[in-house]
Amino acid sequence: MINIKIICVGKVKEESLKNLIYEYTKRLAKYCKLEIIEIEDEKLPATSNEKENEKIKSIECNKILEKLKKFSKSYIIALDINAKQYTSLEFAEKIENISTYHSSTIVFVIGGSLGLNLDILNNVNEKISFSKMTFPHQLFRLFLLEQIFRGFKINNNETYHH
Repeated sequence: MINIKIICVGKVKEESLKNLIYEYTKRLAKYCKLEIIEIEDEKLPATSNEKENEKIKSIECNKILEKLKKFSKSYIIALDINAKQYTSLEFAEKIENISTYHSSTIVFVIGGSLGLNLDILNNVNEKISFSKMTFPHQLFRLFLLEQIFRGFKINNNETYHH
């Protein structure tokens, strides 16, 4: 069975969002071993400058890099707004190809509010984007889980009811 790890910055605070994430976690149990690894986010000041933002992003990314050390033989995908975009069918195929030819463990990395730095982006197997739009990183966790679930449904020739 394929292993899916999601390393993400911050905790989900909204109960309704937690419930939806839990629902997709349950659904995915049929297809993979899923683990969500939360990294504590740094508090953003009410006003900040580029230098302060880079410092915060660096602290968060160093915490992510520490977690990634455990997954050196895994296929690591960073979620980055500037990366290649896939359709749901292409994403499903990507999951299938990775698990068949590269690794039985796929690690997705979701940065915090300020994104990921080059220390991470330059040291992953691939970067993907779900959209050119910016989404709250906590909400994005749900988007990712839904697309992973959709991918497994596609790969197993199962219908997906919206």
